[in-house]
Amino acid sequence: MSPPDLKKAPPRITSTAEFARYIGLARTTVSRVLNRQPGLKPSTIERVQRALAETGFTPNAYATLLKGKGTSSIGICLETLLTPPILLKLATLQRQLRGLGYTSLIEVYARGESRTLIRHFLSMRVEGVVFIGHFDGAELEARIRELSAHKTPHLVIDHHGIPHANTVTLDRAAAMREILDHLFALGHRSFGLLGIPLDLPSRLERIHGIRAALAAHGLDFAACARTFDAQVPRHRDFDFGHELARRFLELKEPPTAYLALNDEIAIGAMRALQEAGLAVPRDASVTGFNNQDFCVMMAPPLTTVDQQIEPTIKAAMQVLQAQLRNGMPARPVLRTIKPQLVVRQSTGPAPR
Repeated sequence: MSPPDLKKAPPRITSTAEFARYIGLARTTVSRVLNRQPGLKPSTIERVQRALAETGFTPNAYATLLKGKGTSSIGICLETLLTPPILLKLATLQRQLRGLGYTSLIEVYARGESRTLIRHFLSMRVEGVVFIGHFDGAELEARIRELSAHKTPHLVIDHHGIPHANTVTLDRAAAMREILDHLFALGHRSFGLLGIPLDLPSRLERIHGIRAALAAHGLDFAACARTFDAQVPRHRDFDFGHELARRFLELKEPPTAYLALNDEIAIGAMRALQEAGLAVPRDASVTGFNNQDFCVMMAPPLTTVDQQIEPTIKAAMQVLQAQLRNGMPARPVLRTIKPQLVVRQSTGPAPR
Protein backbone atom coordinates (compact mmCIF):
# COMPACT_ATOMS: atom_id res chain seq x y z
CA MET A 1 0.00 0.00 0.00
CA SER A 2 1.50 3.30 -1.08
CA PRO A 3 1.86 6.03 1.58
CA PRO A 4 -0.46 9.01 1.36
CA ASP A 5 0.75 12.14 -0.39
CA LEU A 6 2.12 14.63 2.11
CA LYS A 7 2.24 18.33 1.31
CA LYS A 8 5.83 19.48 1.23
CA ALA A 9 6.59 21.76 4.18
CA PRO A 10 7.79 25.28 3.23
CA PRO A 11 11.48 25.99 3.80
CA ARG A 12 12.71 27.82 6.89
CA ILE A 13 13.25 31.43 5.82
CA THR A 14 15.41 33.77 7.90
CA SER A 15 15.78 36.90 5.76
CA THR A 16 13.82 39.13 3.41
CA ALA A 17 16.18 38.19 0.57
CA GLU A 18 15.44 34.45 1.04
CA PHE A 19 11.71 35.20 1.24
CA ALA A 20 11.84 37.21 -2.01
CA ARG A 21 13.61 34.35 -3.82
CA TYR A 22 11.09 31.85 -2.45
CA ILE A 23 8.09 33.69 -3.93
CA GLY A 24 9.88 34.88 -7.07
CA LEU A 25 9.67 38.64 -6.53
CA ALA A 26 12.28 41.36 -6.34
CA ARG A 27 13.47 42.10 -2.83
CA THR A 28 12.51 45.78 -3.25
CA THR A 29 8.95 44.77 -4.15
CA VAL A 30 8.69 42.54 -1.09
CA SER A 31 10.07 45.34 1.11
CA ARG A 32 7.49 47.77 -0.28
CA VAL A 33 4.69 45.34 0.58
CA LEU A 34 6.08 44.71 4.09
CA ASN A 35 6.39 48.45 4.70
CA ARG A 36 2.85 49.10 3.40
CA GLN A 37 4.01 51.49 0.71
CA PRO A 38 1.43 52.69 -1.84
CA GLY A 39 1.32 51.99 -5.59
CA LEU A 40 1.40 48.17 -5.50
CA LYS A 41 -0.98 45.83 -7.32
CA PRO A 42 -3.51 44.11 -5.05
CA SER A 43 -2.48 40.77 -6.57
CA THR A 44 1.16 41.39 -5.52
CA ILE A 45 0.13 42.28 -1.97
CA GLU A 46 -2.07 39.18 -1.76
CA ARG A 47 0.78 37.01 -3.08
CA VAL A 48 3.19 38.25 -0.42
CA GLN A 49 0.64 37.94 2.39
CA ARG A 50 -0.26 34.41 1.34
CA ALA A 51 3.41 33.43 1.35
CA LEU A 52 3.90 35.00 4.77
CA ALA A 53 1.06 32.85 6.09
CA GLU A 54 2.50 29.71 4.45
CA THR A 55 6.07 30.16 5.64
CA GLY A 56 5.54 31.92 8.93
CA PHE A 57 8.33 34.34 7.98
CA THR A 58 8.55 37.50 10.13
CA PRO A 59 10.80 40.39 9.04
CA ASN A 60 13.53 41.29 11.53
CA ALA A 61 12.59 44.63 13.08
CA TYR A 62 16.11 45.07 14.48
CA ALA A 63 17.62 44.68 11.03
CA THR A 64 15.35 47.48 9.84
CA LEU A 65 16.41 49.56 12.81
CA LEU A 66 20.13 49.03 12.11
CA LYS A 67 19.65 50.21 8.54
CA GLY A 68 18.33 53.52 9.87
CA LYS A 69 14.87 52.97 8.44
CA GLY A 70 11.57 53.76 10.14
CA THR A 71 10.27 51.13 12.51
CA SER A 72 6.56 51.96 12.08
CA SER A 73 6.29 52.20 15.86
CA ILE A 74 5.00 54.92 18.19
CA GLY A 75 6.05 55.28 21.83
CA ILE A 76 3.18 55.98 24.24
CA CYS A 77 3.84 57.27 27.76
CA LEU A 78 0.93 57.04 30.21
CA GLU A 79 0.43 58.90 33.47
CA THR A 80 -1.17 55.78 34.96
CA LEU A 81 -3.07 52.63 34.04
CA LEU A 82 -5.51 53.01 36.93
CA THR A 83 -8.11 55.38 35.47
CA PRO A 84 -10.74 54.21 32.95
CA PRO A 85 -10.59 57.43 30.84
CA ILE A 86 -6.84 57.04 30.23
CA LEU A 87 -7.29 53.37 29.34
CA LEU A 88 -10.05 54.27 26.90
CA LYS A 89 -7.88 56.95 25.29
CA LEU A 90 -5.03 54.45 25.02
CA ALA A 91 -7.25 51.78 23.47
CA THR A 92 -8.75 54.24 20.98
CA LEU A 93 -5.35 55.65 20.01
CA GLN A 94 -3.76 52.21 19.67
CA ARG A 95 -6.62 50.97 17.48
CA GLN A 96 -6.26 53.91 15.11
CA LEU A 97 -2.47 53.60 15.00
CA ARG A 98 -2.79 49.91 14.20
CA GLY A 99 -5.13 50.77 11.36
CA LEU A 100 -2.36 52.91 9.87
CA GLY A 101 0.24 50.16 10.21
CA TYR A 102 1.93 51.39 13.41
CA THR A 103 2.73 49.29 16.46
CA SER A 104 2.71 50.83 19.95
CA LEU A 105 5.41 50.69 22.62
CA ILE A 106 3.66 51.49 25.92
CA GLU A 107 5.31 52.65 29.14
CA VAL A 108 3.85 53.99 32.40
CA TYR A 109 5.43 57.22 33.65
CA ALA A 110 7.33 57.20 36.93
CA ARG A 111 8.40 60.57 38.29
CA GLY A 112 12.12 61.11 37.87
CA GLU A 113 12.49 58.34 35.27
CA SER A 114 11.06 60.04 32.18
CA ARG A 115 14.51 60.73 30.72
CA THR A 116 15.38 57.03 30.75
CA LEU A 117 11.99 56.18 29.27
CA ILE A 118 12.34 58.64 26.37
CA ARG A 119 15.89 57.53 25.64
CA HIS A 120 14.59 53.97 25.44
CA PHE A 121 11.98 55.08 22.91
CA LEU A 122 14.63 56.92 20.89
CA SER A 123 16.96 53.90 20.98
CA MET A 124 14.11 51.83 19.53
CA ARG A 125 13.83 54.39 16.69
CA VAL A 126 10.17 55.13 17.32
CA GLU A 127 8.72 57.47 14.72
CA GLY A 128 6.81 59.52 17.29
CA VAL A 129 6.04 59.80 21.01
CA VAL A 130 2.63 60.43 22.62
CA PHE A 131 2.05 61.42 26.25
CA ILE A 132 -1.39 60.74 27.77
CA GLY A 133 -2.34 62.24 31.13
CA HIS A 134 -0.93 64.84 33.51
CA PHE A 135 2.78 64.78 34.36
CA ASP A 136 5.34 66.75 36.31
CA GLY A 137 5.46 69.98 34.29
CA ALA A 138 9.23 70.53 34.46
CA GLU A 139 9.98 66.93 33.50
CA LEU A 140 7.55 66.95 30.60
CA GLU A 141 8.96 70.24 29.31
CA ALA A 142 12.48 68.76 29.39
CA ARG A 143 11.34 65.68 27.47
CA ILE A 144 9.66 67.83 24.82
CA ARG A 145 12.93 69.74 24.34
CA GLU A 146 14.79 66.44 24.00
CA LEU A 147 12.37 65.08 21.40
CA SER A 148 12.45 68.36 19.48
CA ALA A 149 16.27 68.24 19.41
CA HIS A 150 16.02 64.79 17.80
CA LYS A 151 13.30 66.07 15.43
CA THR A 152 11.02 63.31 16.74
CA PRO A 153 7.29 64.03 16.29
CA HIS A 154 5.50 64.28 19.61
CA LEU A 155 2.05 64.89 21.02
CA VAL A 156 0.70 65.62 24.50
CA ILE A 157 -2.88 64.55 25.25
CA ASP A 158 -4.51 66.20 28.32
CA HIS A 159 -1.60 68.06 29.93
CA HIS A 160 -2.01 71.71 28.97
CA GLY A 161 0.46 74.57 29.09
CA ILE A 162 3.81 72.89 28.33
CA PRO A 163 5.97 75.28 26.25
CA HIS A 164 6.68 74.15 22.66
CA ALA A 165 4.52 71.02 23.06
CA ASN A 166 2.05 69.90 20.41
CA THR A 167 -1.06 69.46 22.52
CA VAL A 168 -4.61 68.14 22.27
CA THR A 169 -6.63 68.68 25.45
CA LEU A 170 -10.15 68.86 26.77
CA ASP A 171 -11.11 72.41 27.75
CA ARG A 172 -11.48 71.64 31.46
CA ALA A 173 -11.96 75.31 32.35
CA ALA A 174 -14.94 75.43 30.01
CA ALA A 175 -16.27 72.22 31.59
CA MET A 176 -16.26 73.79 35.04
CA ARG A 177 -17.94 76.90 33.69
CA GLU A 178 -20.71 74.76 32.23
CA ILE A 179 -21.21 72.96 35.54
CA LEU A 180 -21.31 76.23 37.51
CA ASP A 181 -23.69 77.86 35.02
CA HIS A 182 -25.99 74.84 35.35
CA LEU A 183 -25.91 74.90 39.16
CA PHE A 184 -26.29 78.69 39.32
CA ALA A 185 -29.43 78.47 37.17
CA LEU A 186 -30.80 76.00 39.74
CA GLY A 187 -30.28 78.55 42.51
CA HIS A 188 -27.07 77.22 44.09
CA ARG A 189 -24.71 79.78 45.64
CA SER A 190 -22.44 77.64 47.87
CA PHE A 191 -20.17 74.93 46.50
CA GLY A 192 -18.00 72.15 47.89
CA LEU A 193 -14.98 71.13 45.80
CA LEU A 194 -14.18 67.42 46.01
CA GLY A 195 -10.68 66.43 44.86
CA ILE A 196 -10.04 69.85 43.28
CA PRO A 197 -7.38 71.49 45.51
CA LEU A 198 -6.52 75.13 44.97
CA ASP A 199 -2.75 74.72 44.54
CA LEU A 200 -2.16 71.53 42.54
CA PRO A 201 -0.81 72.42 39.05
CA SER A 202 -2.78 69.70 37.27
CA ARG A 203 -6.01 71.10 38.75
CA LEU A 204 -5.38 74.81 38.12
CA GLU A 205 -7.24 74.79 34.81
CA ARG A 206 -10.38 73.65 36.64
CA ILE A 207 -9.89 76.23 39.38
CA HIS A 208 -9.54 78.97 36.76
CA GLY A 209 -12.81 77.84 35.19
CA ILE A 210 -14.60 77.83 38.55
CA ARG A 211 -13.27 81.28 39.46
CA ALA A 212 -14.28 82.69 36.06
CA ALA A 213 -17.79 81.24 36.28
CA LEU A 214 -18.37 82.53 39.81
CA ALA A 215 -17.06 85.99 38.91
CA ALA A 216 -19.35 86.08 35.87
CA HIS A 217 -22.30 85.53 38.23
CA GLY A 218 -21.11 88.14 40.70
CA LEU A 219 -19.97 85.62 43.32
CA ASP A 220 -16.75 85.71 45.34
CA PHE A 221 -14.75 82.47 45.14
CA ALA A 222 -13.44 82.65 48.70
CA ALA A 223 -16.92 83.26 50.10
CA CYS A 224 -18.86 80.54 48.29
CA ALA A 225 -16.37 77.74 47.40
CA ARG A 226 -14.55 75.52 49.86
CA THR A 227 -12.33 72.43 49.87
CA PHE A 228 -11.11 69.95 52.51
CA ASP A 229 -8.69 68.18 50.20
CA ALA A 230 -5.60 69.14 52.20
CA GLN A 231 -7.05 67.50 55.31
CA VAL A 232 -8.07 64.13 53.84
CA PRO A 233 -5.52 61.65 52.40
CA ARG A 234 -6.49 60.34 48.98
CA HIS A 235 -6.37 56.58 48.57
CA ARG A 236 -9.35 54.92 46.92
CA ASP A 237 -11.47 57.58 45.24
CA PHE A 238 -14.86 56.27 46.43
CA ASP A 239 -13.63 56.41 50.05
CA PHE A 240 -11.97 59.77 49.42
CA GLY A 241 -15.23 61.31 48.21
CA HIS A 242 -17.13 59.73 51.10
CA GLU A 243 -14.78 61.23 53.73
CA LEU A 244 -14.69 64.66 52.05
CA ALA A 245 -18.49 64.86 52.08
CA ARG A 246 -18.54 63.89 55.76
CA ARG A 247 -16.22 66.82 56.52
CA PHE A 248 -18.54 69.22 54.72
CA LEU A 249 -21.53 67.89 56.68
CA GLU A 250 -19.80 68.91 59.93
CA LEU A 251 -20.14 72.56 58.90
CA LYS A 252 -22.96 74.66 60.33
CA GLU A 253 -24.06 75.50 56.79
CA PRO A 254 -22.81 72.86 54.34
CA PRO A 255 -22.73 73.67 50.61
CA THR A 256 -25.84 72.98 48.57
CA ALA A 257 -23.84 71.67 45.58
CA TYR A 258 -20.70 69.57 45.20
CA LEU A 259 -18.27 69.47 42.25
CA ALA A 260 -16.08 66.35 42.12
CA LEU A 261 -12.84 65.71 40.29
CA ASN A 262 -14.22 62.47 38.86
CA ASP A 263 -17.25 60.22 38.95
CA GLU A 264 -15.86 57.89 41.64
CA ILE A 265 -15.32 60.75 44.10
CA ALA A 266 -18.79 62.13 43.31
CA ILE A 267 -20.45 58.78 44.01
CA GLY A 268 -18.55 58.36 47.27
CA ALA A 269 -19.76 61.81 48.33
CA MET A 270 -23.33 61.03 47.28
CA ARG A 271 -23.25 57.90 49.43
CA ALA A 272 -22.10 59.92 52.47
CA LEU A 273 -24.88 62.45 51.97
CA GLN A 274 -27.49 59.71 51.74
CA GLU A 275 -26.13 57.94 54.84
CA ALA A 276 -26.57 61.24 56.71
CA GLY A 277 -30.26 61.24 55.81
CA LEU A 278 -30.04 63.77 52.99
CA ALA A 279 -31.71 63.24 49.63
CA VAL A 280 -29.89 63.96 46.38
CA PRO A 281 -30.76 66.33 44.74
CA ARG A 282 -33.50 67.60 47.11
CA ASP A 283 -31.05 68.56 49.88
CA ALA A 284 -27.80 68.75 47.89
CA SER A 285 -26.71 68.42 44.26
CA VAL A 286 -23.64 66.42 43.15
CA THR A 287 -21.69 66.51 39.86
CA GLY A 288 -18.94 64.24 38.59
CA PHE A 289 -16.50 64.21 35.69
CA ASN A 290 -15.74 61.62 32.96
CA ASN A 291 -19.24 60.21 32.27
CA GLN A 292 -18.38 56.60 32.96
CA ASP A 293 -20.89 53.86 32.27
CA PHE A 294 -21.82 53.33 35.92
CA CYS A 295 -23.11 56.93 36.21
CA VAL A 296 -26.49 55.89 34.80
CA MET A 297 -26.74 52.99 37.26
CA MET A 298 -26.59 55.18 40.36
CA ALA A 299 -29.60 56.31 42.36
CA PRO A 300 -30.01 59.01 41.30
CA PRO A 301 -28.09 58.92 37.98
CA LEU A 302 -25.08 61.25 38.10
CA THR A 303 -24.78 64.61 36.33
CA THR A 304 -21.27 64.66 34.88
CA VAL A 305 -18.97 65.90 32.11
CA ASP A 306 -18.17 63.75 29.10
CA GLN A 307 -14.51 64.03 28.01
CA GLN A 308 -15.35 63.47 24.33
CA ILE A 309 -12.65 60.83 23.95
CA GLU A 310 -13.40 59.92 20.32
CA PRO A 311 -13.09 63.57 19.11
CA THR A 312 -9.97 63.98 21.26
CA ILE A 313 -8.19 60.99 19.73
CA LYS A 314 -9.37 61.95 16.24
CA ALA A 315 -7.77 65.39 16.67
CA ALA A 316 -4.67 63.78 18.18
CA MET A 317 -4.26 61.51 15.18
CA GLN A 318 -4.57 64.48 12.81
CA VAL A 319 -1.83 66.37 14.65
CA LEU A 320 0.44 63.31 14.86
CA GLN A 321 -0.06 62.25 11.23
CA ALA A 322 0.77 65.77 10.02
CA GLN A 323 4.10 65.54 11.82
CA LEU A 324 4.83 62.03 10.55
CA ARG A 325 4.22 63.21 6.97
CA ASN A 326 5.68 66.71 7.05
CA GLY A 327 8.03 66.83 10.03
CA MET A 328 7.87 69.03 13.11
CA PRO A 329 5.71 72.16 12.74
CA ALA A 330 7.35 75.59 12.87
CA ARG A 331 5.09 76.51 15.79
CA PRO A 332 3.57 74.19 18.41
CA VAL A 333 0.03 73.03 17.70
CA LEU A 334 -2.73 73.41 20.30
CA ARG A 335 -6.16 71.81 19.83
CA THR A 336 -8.80 72.20 22.54
CA ILE A 337 -11.80 69.88 22.65
CA LYS A 338 -15.18 71.16 23.79
CA PRO A 339 -16.59 69.16 26.72
CA GLN A 340 -20.19 67.98 26.99
CA LEU A 341 -22.21 68.45 30.16
CA VAL A 342 -24.53 65.46 30.68
CA VAL A 343 -27.35 66.52 32.99
CA ARG A 344 -29.03 63.74 34.98
CA GLN A 345 -31.00 63.50 38.22
CA SER A 346 -28.22 64.16 40.77
CA THR A 347 -28.65 67.93 40.32
CA GLY A 348 -31.74 69.91 41.09
CA PRO A 349 -33.01 73.19 42.57
CA ALA A 350 -31.13 74.48 45.60
CA PRO A 351 -32.93 73.83 48.90
CA ARG A 352 -34.58 76.84 50.48
